Amino acid sequence: MVPARASLGRDDRRYGFLAALLVTATLSTFANAADFQTLKGHGGPVMDIDVSAETGQVATASFDNSVGLWTGRTPQWLEGHAAAVKVVAFVDGGRLVSAGDDNDLILWNRADASSTLLEGHTAKVMGLAVSPDKSLIASASWDTRIGLWPVEGGAPDYLQGHTAGVNAVAFSSDGKRLYSASVDGSIKLWDLETRTEKRVIDRNGFGINVIALGGSGEVESWIAYGTQDGTTRIVDIETGERLRDFAFERRPILALTLNPDGSKLATGDGHGYITVLNTETWAIETDFRAALKGPIWALAFSRDGEVLHAGGIENIVYSWPLADLASYDPMATETPQFLKKPEEMSNGERQFSRKCSICHAVTADGGRKAGPTLFKIFGRRAGTLPGYPYSQTLSGSDIIWSAETIDQLFLDGPDHFIPGSKMPMQRIVDLQDRDDLIDYLKAATTGETSEGDTQ
Repeated sequence: MVPARASLGRDDRRYGFLAALLVTATLSTFANAADFQTLKGHGGPVMDIDVSAETGQVATASFDNSVGLWTGRTPQWLEGHAAAVKVVAFVDGGRLVSAGDDNDLILWNRADASSTLLEGHTAKVMGLAVSPDKSLIASASWDTRIGLWPVEGGAPDYLQGHTAGVNAVAFSSDGKRLYSASVDGSIKLWDLETRTEKRVIDRNGFGINVIALGGSGEVESWIAYGTQDGTTRIVDIETGERLRDFAFERRPILALTLNPDGSKLATGDGHGYITVLNTETWAIETDFRAALKGPIWALAFSRDGEVLHAGGIENIVYSWPLADLASYDPMATETPQFLKKPEEMSNGERQFSRKCSICHAVTADGGRKAGPTLFKIFGRRAGTLPGYPYSQTLSGSDIIWSAETIDQLFLDGPDHFIPGSKMPMQRIVDLQDRDDLIDYLKAATTGETSEGDTQ
């Protein structure tokens, strides 16, 4: 059974973290074992994975607004974000940081079960990096800025120079430089002593999503980046020479990670493929269809480099032995409801699948979704279902969910119907589509299915 979401609000996140600490944190039982494993429990797509260099423990970030901290295959949930969590990174063996669509970072401290909210960005945060000395966190935001946050507290500094959202950041191994990648197609190098831009490493015609640093010297000699148009490129940091390009007509490149000794670079793309490159020869060691449905958003090697963890459109993390990647069945073999073929659904279910299903369930348990279950929604006052951290706007409203109020919600859009709620902006302008959605919900949320609808 999927664990129910804890009844925690934004200001109560430390108690959710305290509950997570009641289970003694040990090494992930599969982090150093070459066996196929899965991590199950999230209620939405897995957006990021990180592995602790100190303990081998796995942390995951999900669309369900949660961070999963895994002891073996048992999750402990870190609750506190008000929207999808896009990135997570271990600071050290006792601390980790997460960020996402609520524009905020949360620093979780396992030593005293506390958490610190880091506010300042004005758009979603897409990337995180921790300095080698563990003193500084860098954040990449779509407000075009890079945040520099002292781990021990204090006001952040912001680096500005990109002309569009920043997707990724990475520290040099000596901690003196920072690299950033942007939707504007540029890779920039920053001097952290002076907090200034040194130069542009490379420019690409399409946005750059992910980066990784490598090389055999005292500091990195090359940077790898993955682009919106499906190219993985290796560039010499000092000269700017483009050393290698890899493109397979699969786009975009969404995940990029190095194994601990830097000898292998893995990429994940929008078509569900994982490619592993040898960074000494730049030969392709493995290229295989890792997901039958949807993209690969998250990749991370185990601490010993023998296992590759991957996440995507499913709510499951798959962990493959690197020595035999392509021999295992692909992930995401079951089609999430929002990706089902239109002809397989009635119009009402189709509207629900496109507009609602990624955040809401219609069953009694609801799972760990980003939004509350819609089970028995008709006649319920908005913001009153136990166990879900509603926004103050919604929990304080006097809306009763009915055919009329649901119709108005999608006619006006959530940001107009309930200003300040967590619901993303979306409208259904066609009256027949709204009517069909309401008819579907009337049947599906009572556990009964009308003729022509499927569950």
